[in-house]
Amino acid sequence: MNLGILGGGQLARMLALAAAPLGVRVRAYDPGKNACAGDVCELVNGAYDDQASLREFAKGLDAITYEFENIPADTVDMLAALVPVRPGFESLRLSQDRVLEKQALTEAGFEVAPWRQVDDEGQLVDAISEIGLPAILKTRRGGYDGKGQAIIADPADASRAWDSIEGRPAILESMLRFDRELSLVAVRGVDGAMAYYPLVENEHRQGILRVTVAPATNVDTVLQHQAEGMAKRLMSSLGHVGVLTIEFFEVQGRLVANEFAPRVHNSGHWTIDGARTSQFENHVRAVLGMPLGSTEARCPTIMLNCVGDLPNISTVLSCPDSKLHDYRKEPRPGRKVAHVNVCDCLGDRAYELAAKFEIDLG
Repeated sequence: MNLGILGGGQLARMLALAAAPLGVRVRAYDPGKNACAGDVCELVNGAYDDQASLREFAKGLDAITYEFENIPADTVDMLAALVPVRPGFESLRLSQDRVLEKQALTEAGFEVAPWRQVDDEGQLVDAISEIGLPAILKTRRGGYDGKGQAIIADPADASRAWDSIEGRPAILESMLRFDRELSLVAVRGVDGAMAYYPLVENEHRQGILRVTVAPATNVDTVLQHQAEGMAKRLMSSLGHVGVLTIEFFEVQGRLVANEFAPRVHNSGHWTIDGARTSQFENHVRAVLGMPLGSTEARCPTIMLNCVGDLPNISTVLSCPDSKLHDYRKEPRPGRKVAHVNVCDCLGDRAYELAAKFEIDLG
């Protein structure tokens, strides 16, 4: 079978590596000639509005998926007329716009933090008075890993925050006092079958994920089932096929939804070494109509993101329980260039291991 991927970054790279043992050939499409997925699969270069290149890319493919949300809707519409594009357009459309995303989460029965739509600086002032501070201003579209966001702690910060996002349409969201950040990676097949990985605990710095502990500690079956029920409702309502990830804040035992990603996700990277079937393999299986694999955790696992630079590779490789995943990307500040999975290891060792491997956690 042949799978196309829109985007040629590290997620496409890991999808291609997971597809190969299944006998699936992967072709990625990316505007950049040096996209890192090109090391492990066929790479087609072209702009996302280049219809001739897109048609050539689609030839012979059994399905097309995407590795990030900011794919133009017109691109997906055009390709969907030629080849099944999974997850479906609705998942992509809602995840591209934070207002639509919040509305979809609410309609699916999720609790979300208080928020307001903000289209100009006057509405920002009104929103601050309505939901209070501290709050975070986020652009409606675009932005990731902390980009397109500004924290407002004092009303006097409003103008600065508005300028920092260049006056783009946004939402203002209350900053909750939460106990921890959790996420759930789920997957749905073409036939409607669903599977769920264990809830994991995440730690962010400057908007970038630094550490994932899998499975999260002190999660009872009630909380796990609650998260699974939410994911089931959301994926069913969207007709979603493939992996979908929901980020939560845990607030006094309650799950408050932050956002969802209709794709494989950084907080699921631990599954490559720590689960019976990785999120990447399960995504490939799902979008191509194959049976889903087991989502059971094989062992406790810590995932350490390498941001800006690679770790001490010799030290990582000398640790028998550590697995390095190098994305073959040029190091630069704020860029994810690799991750390390440490198996059979409890989360309280994360900082000790990061220091040992010379990984800066921010």
